[in-house]
Amino acid sequence: MGELIHNSQVIKELESLGIKTVDNLPQKGNGICVIRSHGASLEVLREIEDKGFEIVDLTCPDVKKVQNKAIELADEGYFVIILGRAEHPEVMAISSNARSHAKNADDVFIAKNLNSIKEIKEKIKKQNKIGIVVQTTQRVEYLNEVVDYLRTFCKDIRIMNTICASTSLRQNEAKTLAQESDLMVVVGSKKSANTTHLAEILCHITKTIHIETDLELDNYKDLIKKAQNIGVTAGASTPDYIINKVLDKLSKGE
Repeated sequence: MGELIHNSQVIKELESLGIKTVDNLPQKGNGICVIRSHGASLEVLREIEDKGFEIVDLTCPDVKKVQNKAIELADEGYFVIILGRAEHPEVMAISSNARSHAKNADDVFIAKNLNSIKEIKEKIKKQNKIGIVVQTTQRVEYLNEVVDYLRTFCKDIRIMNTICASTSLRQNEAKTLAQESDLMVVVGSKKSANTTHLAEILCHITKTIHIETDLELDNYKDLIKKAQNIGVTAGASTPDYIINKVLDKLSKGE
């Protein structure tokens, strides 16, 4: 149900093995329907069961943890703020779970950036308790700036730092590498949140390009030729063979 992971090359490989990506279910069916790593909303889970499919839940354990923390906050009467992109399937699933346990649907708010929170400042001021959960692939800097802002006028804030540990580690290692490089190459899908965030972070440190495969390196020949030290990093869903092709092409100077 939806792309298993956000990487076009992997999706094509899965399709060659008979694992098909669908956005809409047939009216009736049988067989297995896989819940992807990003999770699914309660409405989608009910629809899959109602239409006769067996569910195999491959939701990432870190994503499950965010869903459970959001439910916990909603159960305890917190106004829940989800830091992430509303259109991202992970955030849609977190929001669905939280709203199913909140007194009112309006007690759950998705904030894509700090300005989104500033726009509802007066509403937040009226809340007794504020709870925060974070999309697993978000930047810790975003969480910190939100908390710093809310603390200026909120007394009771409960913060659930649900950023995936491997995402934080990858971001920190990439930042260190970028400081030693005059060009960073980020390899991974343009749909992948953790990959695009890597590129966003690194572009403030050094020249950065975001590519999906080694073929795209041809678009940056001049930049690559001028660079003395090139650093390479990749998103969580980027297969090793794609990264190795990029490294091979760079090392050969092609």
